[in-house]
Amino acid sequence: MSVRIFGSPPRYHQGPGAVLGIGGIARALAETACVIVDEGVHGIVAGPIAESLREAGVAGRVTPFAGEITYAAIESLTAALRADAPGLVVAAGGGKALDVGKGVAARLGVPIITVPTIASNDAPTSASYAVYDEHHVMVAVDRMTRNPDAVVVDTALIARAPAHFLRAGIGDAVTKAFEARGCLAGTGLTPFGTRPLLTGGVIAEAGYRTLRAHAAAALAAVERNAVTEALEATVEACILMSGLGFENGGLSLAHAMTRGLVKARGAMGAPHGEQVAYAVLVQLAVEGCADDEILDLMGFLREVGLPVRLADLGLTDAAPEEIDAVARLTMTAPHIPNMPCPVTAENIAAGMRRVEDLAASGRSRPDEAADASARSAPAFAPAPGGTA
Repeated sequence: MSVRIFGSPPRYHQGPGAVLGIGGIARALAETACVIVDEGVHGIVAGPIAESLREAGVAGRVTPFAGEITYAAIESLTAALRADAPGLVVAAGGGKALDVGKGVAARLGVPIITVPTIASNDAPTSASYAVYDEHHVMVAVDRMTRNPDAVVVDTALIARAPAHFLRAGIGDAVTKAFEARGCLAGTGLTPFGTRPLLTGGVIAEAGYRTLRAHAAAALAAVERNAVTEALEATVEACILMSGLGFENGGLSLAHAMTRGLVKARGAMGAPHGEQVAYAVLVQLAVEGCADDEILDLMGFLREVGLPVRLADLGLTDAAPEEIDAVARLTMTAPHIPNMPCPVTAENIAAGMRRVEDLAASGRSRPDEAADASARSAPAFAPAPGGTA
């Protein structure tokens, strides 16, 4: 049996006002820092971060970032900052600022602190960062040699962001329990290149149960810009538990389907979290799960405003050839082996049609007993007979 790896950020800080403590966190890592801030939130976070660094005695230079995360942008920003010889990168904002910060930190060979101002995905905890071309077509997913050295999540900032960002994060996080199960049952590898340990799946399952209990209330809290216990729990599930779950549990068909959905009419413009929320229903259908299990998840997704059919993603009146095209492109993703059994494009297309039929059937989610059973899913464990 081969060696397996568990990876995570050394420190995770979450709560209202957490951004005000960045100076002390940075001081433990370096005496100088470059602060890369998403231009859209520069006026909100740049000042508090710079002041916290000054108070801690860390010399920092703030650089706004806007535009696409291309290799050219990463190299240009790295070259501009190299002369300052910063000992640390602090990346604050949405996914683009965090990912470009990771690329710069990797090239400078310095630690990085990620400071998300939205909770639309689990990128803040991950070693991975996506690189695109000028037309926002993904060209690569690169990885740093280690996870971010600290993650600072100020929930007061998250509460001020539009609710659709958190909704997307919920969609992204919901998938991780099902994908970790698929990866462990199949022959897939985690982003660390090894078979998964059980711990990643346990964390992913805990994240899913947390979202079932708190996500709807958290969205209601964000609508009134309130920090509540439900919001704290949901943000932890979306950023920390989801991130640890996917890096250590592995991804599966739900994320593989983005290969096809990003090329599909209408659906290509849907947020990543919405695409994978729909796709996890397809994963359950392909795995042969009972209608009641799919309907239960479908009911929860509807409750929090996430898509359950192609039309919800923007692909209205999908033609058979469009469904087949999404299925064929899905087969090009590296996560396809992370399933309990071999999968074909025909299986995926059939799963998509099954989900469409269930969504259009008018059937409600199962009764409360079945729903309670889904919320209390059994502990994550290897498939009978163990795994390879």
